[in-house]
Amino acid sequence: MSTSINNHAYLKGETTSKKRMLKTGYTTGTSASAATKAALIALKSGQNVDIVTVSLPKEKTASLKVAWTRADEKENSVTCAIIKDAGDDPDVTHGAEICSTVFFTNQTGKITIEGGKGVGIVTKPGLGLDLNKAAINPIPMKMIEHAVREVAAEHLTKCGIKVIVSVPKGEELAKKTDNPRLGILGGISILGTTGIVLPYSTASFAASIRQSLDVSLAMGTDTIILSTGGRSEDFARESCGNLLPDHSFVQMGDFAGYAVKQCYKKKVRKAIIVGFIGKLTKMAMGIKQTHVKGSHVDMKFLATVAAECNIPTQIINEIKNANTARHVSEIINKHDVRAFYYLLCKKVYEQMYEHSKGELQIEIIMFDFDGKICGKFPP
Repeated sequence: MSTSINNHAYLKGETTSKKRMLKTGYTTGTSASAATKAALIALKSGQNVDIVTVSLPKEKTASLKVAWTRADEKENSVTCAIIKDAGDDPDVTHGAEICSTVFFTNQTGKITIEGGKGVGIVTKPGLGLDLNKAAINPIPMKMIEHAVREVAAEHLTKCGIKVIVSVPKGEELAKKTDNPRLGILGGISILGTTGIVLPYSTASFAASIRQSLDVSLAMGTDTIILSTGGRSEDFARESCGNLLPDHSFVQMGDFAGYAVKQCYKKKVRKAIIVGFIGKLTKMAMGIKQTHVKGSHVDMKFLATVAAECNIPTQIINEIKNANTARHVSEIINKHDVRAFYYLLCKKVYEQMYEHSKGELQIEIIMFDFDGKICGKFPP
């Protein structure tokens, strides 16, 4: 059964008199999916819609308002726009027009999704995206394709459908993001793993961590799995055979140092920290708050870790010049330097051990992007 998303999230950690609601928002991926669905409805039926409901991951849905619809009779296409609503999150794309233009093609059964004006092009490796293609992440791609099939499954038996996602002010907005540094040129990325933007609030997130730990301890749990996000938590559940109760899992997000200190203070026996190479590298570097806007992965640091594995200088130089932490993992995997992940996890362990004053049992697990354990400490 699908669940409809309301547009607010409770702000935790405030006194009763100050309790208020933080407004959640929607990702660029959700916005692009909604624009695509609205445009395809108009192309198919000739009728414009004011509100469109789209499917999100994990069997949720969201209803978004359509800003405008424009038909091009010459091109036999329709374009719709959704105004990106980031809620109370300080997102540079808040208020931007996320547009989708749809056409019917003669490629029967084929759905083609491309980036147009204001959607960046990937020019560097390490992002998990094809080079020289639009920076539309895999989950938004699936959401857009799902929206197409919802509206026009029967049309795909006779023709193909082409979707072009565009962001009119995307190139200007991208200058305020890390995209140029990452090699995404000419616009923003179409992002999102859950479809929803949660308000980025230090106070609320910290309160959520404390309360989650309190619940776990009250339920008699003495081992906590601290994850950096939803994907790493899902992989952790799978790796333990889905045998651990929900209250054992706590999403610490970017607040690794804080979460470990709270575990120590609240007398948790053991904390298992799970994540991917990017966030774990920042922890290994001693960065306590790992949000992307507040810190960057240092390729020189990763090259130093690699040097400790006694690998050739050529590989170390490749790592120094890598584009992202993910790119580093691709280099490591290509040269089969498995000791690297062990050593990186060991350095995370040392930092977290210090945060807990040595009073907390700690285990570090690193997942690759397919959910397999690639590094662990203690082994």
